[in-house]
Amino acid sequence: MSGQKKKNFQIEAFKHRVMVDPKYAEKTWKILEHAIQEIYNHNASGLSFEELYRNAYNMVLHKFGEKLYSGLVTTMTSHLSDISTSIEAAQGELFLEELNRKWLDHNKALQMIRDILMYMDRTFIPSTHKTPVHELGLNLWRDVVIHSSKTQIRLQDTLLELVHRERNGEVINRGLMRSVIKMLMDLGSSVYQDDFEQHFLEVSANFYGLESQQYIESCDCGDYLKKAERRLNEEMERVSHYLDARSLEKITNVVEKEMIENHMHRLVHMENSGLVNMLVNDKYDDLGRKYNLFRRVANGGLLIVRDVMTSYIRDTGKQLVTDPERLKDPVEFVQRLLDLKDKYDKIISLAFNNDKTFQNALNSSFEYFINLNARSPEFISLFVDDKLRKGLKGVSEEDVEIVLDKVMMLFRYLQEKDVFEKYYKQHLAKRLLAGKTISDDAERSLIVKLKTECGYQFTSKLEGMFTDMKTSQDTMQGFHESLGAELGDSPSLTVQVLTTGSWPTQPSATCNLPAEILGVCEKFRSYYLGTHTGRRLSWQTNMGTADLKAIFGKGQKHELNVSTYQMCVLMLFNNADRLSYKEIEQATEIPASDLKRCLQSLACARVKSVLRKEPIGRDIAEDDAFSVNDKFSSKLYKVRISTVAAQRESEPENQETRQRVEEDRKPQIEAAIVRIMKSRRVLDHNNIVAEVIKQLQSRFLPNPVVIKKRIESLIEREFLERDKNDRKLYRYLA
Repeated sequence: MSGQKKKNFQIEAFKHRVMVDPKYAEKTWKILEHAIQEIYNHNASGLSFEELYRNAYNMVLHKFGEKLYSGLVTTMTSHLSDISTSIEAAQGELFLEELNRKWLDHNKALQMIRDILMYMDRTFIPSTHKTPVHELGLNLWRDVVIHSSKTQIRLQDTLLELVHRERNGEVINRGLMRSVIKMLMDLGSSVYQDDFEQHFLEVSANFYGLESQQYIESCDCGDYLKKAERRLNEEMERVSHYLDARSLEKITNVVEKEMIENHMHRLVHMENSGLVNMLVNDKYDDLGRKYNLFRRVANGGLLIVRDVMTSYIRDTGKQLVTDPERLKDPVEFVQRLLDLKDKYDKIISLAFNNDKTFQNALNSSFEYFINLNARSPEFISLFVDDKLRKGLKGVSEEDVEIVLDKVMMLFRYLQEKDVFEKYYKQHLAKRLLAGKTISDDAERSLIVKLKTECGYQFTSKLEGMFTDMKTSQDTMQGFHESLGAELGDSPSLTVQVLTTGSWPTQPSATCNLPAEILGVCEKFRSYYLGTHTGRRLSWQTNMGTADLKAIFGKGQKHELNVSTYQMCVLMLFNNADRLSYKEIEQATEIPASDLKRCLQSLACARVKSVLRKEPIGRDIAEDDAFSVNDKFSSKLYKVRISTVAAQRESEPENQETRQRVEEDRKPQIEAAIVRIMKSRRVLDHNNIVAEVIKQLQSRFLPNPVVIKKRIESLIEREFLERDKNDRKLYRYLA
């Protein structure tokens, strides 16, 4: 069996020719045509869909697909013509309702017809590349009904009229609108766009153009923005209810252009209600509304707002830092800066969504005007001094940190950070030596912040000052343990030994100490130099304090807390009842400016003074005379006599500080030049200047003229040389 060949079987088609009745196609079509008409006339309940499907199937099978398809087109066209006439005849508001009703009927009929002709849809239509039944029905509805000469314009006008009425506050049938608009969308996006959307956008532009003009003439900026925002929201709502979602961007662009973009400059600069007025009066809601609306404008809406805000802040800040009246009180001056910063931080946070570009603009504005005043570093340091002496007493640690963070924010804006360091060191020294700081933790916290901001170098000397204070305590303990018996009834002495490099350079002012004090001071000098080799001590009498016991008229006793200078003056009156200014100056040798401040605090105080001055007056003159005020009294036993503070430096002192700062900068600039040239070996003048500024700008902004002088100095000392061929080119000499 296995060896035999397998036979292949074939089944051949039955060759008997089927004869079709010549009138078959016509008869069958008549049945189908009648069925289509019945469907349109809502009489489909009596039809046998199975039989109709089989008839359509047979027509296609027997090659009468073309007749079936063309008959369908003719029948539907005829029926839709009747529908079109019916719709055109509808009057007034019934027009849309009739159109919508007929559309819904047509869709239902189309569904049934497609079911009957499903076989044609699947076989004949794809093979002949004809339009499928459902799509054919939509196209015929579009061409015969919607695009009829009478319906097309009427439909467009009716829809636009309803939108217009709704914009004017009337209530319309949104469900009907949604259904009709959806019909246009179902007929194809081009139908929706050409027959409605294009005209809708044109009419909307005209409507909002006129309305915005009326509003801008009659409303202030805040009200106008509210109306614009309301209109924008209305259009968004309109799209969500009955328009194509793709129309959203187009219609909002129209509203934005007509109501915002075309009036941006006028809205920003509007007198008594524009951007500046909103900023001045903290109108957060209006500012937020302006930000959100202007942000929608593509070509620079927010840029205008930001530029006007920046310009106003700069002008305000410039007035603040250059007004002579406001410069009289440095603490108030800095507080105003902080208040101004808080104000605009709040505006940017609440109204401008913490926009980075606005924050950057605010920072650049502050940096601009703070550096217009050369005394800003000094004033910020004075502000810190005031807060750490008394201003933050009783305040929680969190609030102290907030104030210090605000100070650091202003510090970052300073271009001359080294000037701040100079003043801060002076003020810190006075606080530490007088024991006037409210909290060592707060002091150290600020130093940590400065260290984080500027690096170890910036704060190493400040940290050294704290180290000296601790070391001095240990030194005094050793002094008293060693010489306690020898001191006997001598005045008690507490000495702070300050490392010269760490503390601010003080002019070594001569001052003749009373003999009693001088004796114990010499004992300390001998002890200290005996325990430390290779050191020198120089007394800084301008930085000390003393406690004096005094007996006034009627035997009234008080303990006076005074400065070293005040002590020297008061102890002269143990041996004299009346002394002239000249005699006091000669006996103490206190510098004139310090002596006048000292006498002012002793003889010209608002409360009862320790000394009497003749003649009476607030200023000290060289021909004044002084005597003890026997009538001095106080409810307190311990009385502190404050020195009239030189709260801010006088102009000559300021110039002197500036000069010291400039001198300190020279080695820093030279070091930067050498570092750069060591790594680059050869560099031209402009690039050296740019590199030096880049390296040093975290501490100060070097002047190119000064940089040039330092380069000349380095050439003279043979660190650098000029190129023989190009005078602007420098070479590093190893």
